[in-house]
Amino acid sequence: MENFITIKENVQAEIIEKKSKFIANFFYIENVQQAEEIIGRLKKKYFDARHNCIAYRVIDNAKLIEKSSDDGEPSGTAGQPMLNILQKNNLVNVLIIVTRYFGGILLGTGGLVRAYSGSLMKAIEKSIKIEKCYGEELEVILEYNEFENFKYYCKNNKINIISTQYLENIVCKIEVEEKIKSKLMNDFETKNINLKNMKELSKKYITKSK
Repeated sequence: MENFITIKENVQAEIIEKKSKFIANFFYIENVQQAEEIIGRLKKKYFDARHNCIAYRVIDNAKLIEKSSDDGEPSGTAGQPMLNILQKNNLVNVLIIVTRYFGGILLGTGGLVRAYSGSLMKAIEKSIKIEKCYGEELEVILEYNEFENFKYYCKNNKINIISTQYLENIVCKIEVEEKIKSKLMNDFETKNINLKNMKELSKKYITKSK
């Protein structure tokens, strides 16, 4: 899969529609197991609600997995409309659970679609979006007096430093886009950047640098 959009952190939004309360919980997820565990946990939390409708899209074992559920609402009024919104917004590695507390007034199929879709849209509007692209995580080791130069190099080349350990030498884990990796490797080999060692760790989707 090419680049996609996801959310930086979990958010919650709420709307009231003809006395029915719709609570949208929007989660960042990394696999199907995590999604299903969250769904189970939320259903226990909102055990007294009439419905807990869900939709998610996630890359798991290099495949895009999509799932939706109306959880007892009329077919096609909740899960699928929310999944359609995730698809149209290119949102991946996300899970939406909209919990409905029934207010005593029937909304009809059109009203349900609007309520569930509106709940998700409100959550999307509240969320911080980030772009993910395919890249690689690497480990680099450098001397303390080279650290400022290395940080400057990373900033100029859109490389993310995701962790730093201050040991005998400085050990950094970095994320780099595939298209930038070849330049990084070349600069390492030609001593354009002064590193003691560089090791490839894993290929993965990484946060795209601005």
